[in-house]
Amino acid sequence: MSKTQEALELIKRGTHEILVEDELVAKLESGKPLRIKAGFDPTAPDLHLGHTVLINKLRQFQDLGHQVLFLIGDFTGRIGDPTGKNVTRKPLTEAEVKANAETYKEQVFKILDPEKTEVMFNSHWMGEMNAAGLIELAAQSTVARMLERDDFEKRYKGNQPIAIHEFLYPLIQGYDSVAMKADVELGGTDQKFNLLMGREIQKSKDLEPQVVITMPLLEGLDGVQKMSKSLGNYVGIDEAPGVMFNKLVSMPDSLMWRYFELLSFKSLDEIEQLKKDVEQGANPRDIKMLLARELVARFHNEEAAATAHKSAGNRLAEGELPEDLPEVELDLEDEADLPIIAVINRAGLTQNSAQAKDAVKRGAVKVDQKVVAGDCRLEKGSEQVIQVGKKKYARVHLK
Repeated sequence: MSKTQEALELIKRGTHEILVEDELVAKLESGKPLRIKAGFDPTAPDLHLGHTVLINKLRQFQDLGHQVLFLIGDFTGRIGDPTGKNVTRKPLTEAEVKANAETYKEQVFKILDPEKTEVMFNSHWMGEMNAAGLIELAAQSTVARMLERDDFEKRYKGNQPIAIHEFLYPLIQGYDSVAMKADVELGGTDQKFNLLMGREIQKSKDLEPQVVITMPLLEGLDGVQKMSKSLGNYVGIDEAPGVMFNKLVSMPDSLMWRYFELLSFKSLDEIEQLKKDVEQGANPRDIKMLLARELVARFHNEEAAATAHKSAGNRLAEGELPEDLPEVELDLEDEADLPIIAVINRAGLTQNSAQAKDAVKRGAVKVDQKVVAGDCRLEKGSEQVIQVGKKKYARVHLK
């Protein structure tokens, strides 16, 4: 297998589409380091594993000797990318953009090689563009072309408003590729229209068009909707090692191979062997623990990965007390003691008294690691570790 074929095989792993593959081959065979662009609007301060699907691919390009252009869209962020939205998105303030941009810069270097990464801001060139230049840019497309975009089309047919400035977003993203001299641009599948606009704008400037690579959107821990902080189905790359580990080990078994393909740096042969191990009776939880440790090590360190399984929930299961045990104080006032059902309800370990009664009845309540019955009462002035089910626990002080 030639060097180009080996590089192409690595690049194609986990990708959704390459437009146009023959052009990518030609660029790879040229032997020159390619300029690989990916843009991020700093709309939230935290990256999650869904973002890293694309960032991992950028790192692969770096490992192949290419230069990554990490674009922070501080100018376009003030417009608000309408991709996937059925309403006009509220633009960010300049202060919000700057604050979020700094956080992104800190987080991406947990994956990317700083020596092979150029962080760029599109305000550098868009801030200098005058009205005439913006009108010239707007002339590169038509309203009919814009309405081919799925989200615009749906909003137009649904009589939902579309602001004129939203049409500028894909045009500016396309112009970014001109300013950055991009050879390849990466983005999610929902960005395809914008990515292809870059090719069109480059052609209008008599430049060699960039190759477009779309990456799949990673499903969240629910296995249904794409990973999103707002949906609560995410794993943040800055989350504590134990939290990250527990989330990943708790994912549905049906999701783990998708995560291995898009997030793991293990070879395809290694992943295939793990699949065979499961088919031959290996516990899927043990396989998910391998992935969890790999990702905790990547975003924290090897020591954290080795001990992440001893975070609060897991340590309780093993009979050990965790360091991060929540503390709860209950004021009994004139009461000498309190029934366990009232304790766990008032401590917030259940949502209501009915749920507390049910938990005790099922034998799901432990006081200092021992299952208790409904007649258990805890005395004023005492303290104990109380666990309800597998994930609710606290050190409760009765005052």
